Amino acid sequence: MRILIVTDAWLPQVNGVVRTLQYTAADLQTWGHQVEFLTPEGFRTMPMPTYPDIRLSLFPYRKVSRRIVEYNPDAIHIATEGPLGMAARRWCLNNGFPFTTAYHSRFPEYVQLRTGLPLSVSYAWLRRFHGAAEAVMVPTPVVRRDLEARGFNNVASWSHGVDLNTFHPEGRADALATEPPVFLYVGRVAVEKNLAAFLELDLPGSKWVAGVGPQREQLARRFPSVNWLGVLDSQQLAEVYRSASVFVFPSKTDTFGLVMLEAMACGCPVAAYPVTGPLDVIGDSPAGVMHEDLKTACLQALEIDRRLPRQHAEQFGWEHASRQFLSHLRPHGAELDLAQWAELNPRTLERQQTSES
Repeated sequence: MRILIVTDAWLPQVNGVVRTLQYTAADLQTWGHQVEFLTPEGFRTMPMPTYPDIRLSLFPYRKVSRRIVEYNPDAIHIATEGPLGMAARRWCLNNGFPFTTAYHSRFPEYVQLRTGLPLSVSYAWLRRFHGAAEAVMVPTPVVRRDLEARGFNNVASWSHGVDLNTFHPEGRADALATEPPVFLYVGRVAVEKNLAAFLELDLPGSKWVAGVGPQREQLARRFPSVNWLGVLDSQQLAEVYRSASVFVFPSKTDTFGLVMLEAMACGCPVAAYPVTGPLDVIGDSPAGVMHEDLKTACLQALEIDRRLPRQHAEQFGWEHASRQFLSHLRPHGAELDLAQWAELNPRTLERQQTSES
C-alpha cells in the first residue's frame, strides 16, 4: 500500500512527533508498504511566532495538491494541524478522499499558555479539524477520555513505543561528568514544558538540559549553574540517558512523553508529576516516581534499582504501535484488494460492506 504522511513537524526538529513518525514509517516499510512524507521541505516557510524553530509553510495548497496527485497514495494520514495539514485536509474533502489524523500535543493548552486564548475556542477548532477524519489517533487512554469528554466522537488509540535496540543500558555512561547525582531533562525548551519547575528545585548534585527552544537563552541566564546540551542524535542521547541518575519530566501538558520511555530503556528512573503522560508511561510500575512535589519525586527516584526502568520499557516495543496505526488507515480506490486489506483492518472492511448495503 502507498501511504502518504503529511506533517508540519519534521527534521531538523528533534521531538516526539518526528521520532514517532520515523519509527512508524520504518516498520511500515519493513512490512512492504511504501511511505512518503509531505513535510515543509521544498515549501516557502516562515518562523512560527513565539517559536522560531518551527517553520510554517506559506500558502501551500496548490503545491500540496500537486504532490498528492503525483504520489497517488492509497491512504493519507495527516499528522499535524499546521498549514500543510490544513491544506491536505482541504484536498481530501474536495476530492472525497478518506484520511486519518493524530493528536500528538495538547495544542489548546499550549496556545493558552502563549496567547491567553480560551481553551473552548481552540478545542472547537480542533473538533472541526479532526471531525472529518476517519479516526483521530491519540497515544494514551487518558487523552482519549479527555477528547471524548470534549465532544470528539472518532477517537482511536495509537500507543507509542521506544527503540529498544538504540536505547539500552549497555555502553558509555560517563557523558555527563559533573557532581553526582545527575538530574537530566531532554526535550524542547519552551514554556509549555514547565522546565523552570525543575531548574528551580534545590537538589543535590548537578542538573543538565538537552534541547533547544525559545526559552533556552532566558533560562540559561536565569540558572547559570545548569549544564546545557544542544540537539543530540539517538546514540548521543542514549549515552546521556545512561549517564544520568534521574530523568526529570516537569511537563504537565504532554500527551505522552516519548523521552521518558527512552530514559527508562537506558536504565534511568523517571521523576514526574502525576499527570497525563507520566500516568500512562510510568503507571503503577516501580520504574519512576510521580508526586505533586517534584523535588520529592526526584529524591525518591534516586533509590530505584536501574534494572527496573529497563524492564518496564521493554513492554513498549514499536511493532504493536505501528500495527495500531496501520489498522486505523482507510484505503481509497476500488483497485485495492479489500479482502487482503481486511487481514490488517477488519473494521474497515465491515464499514465498507455496511455502506454498500
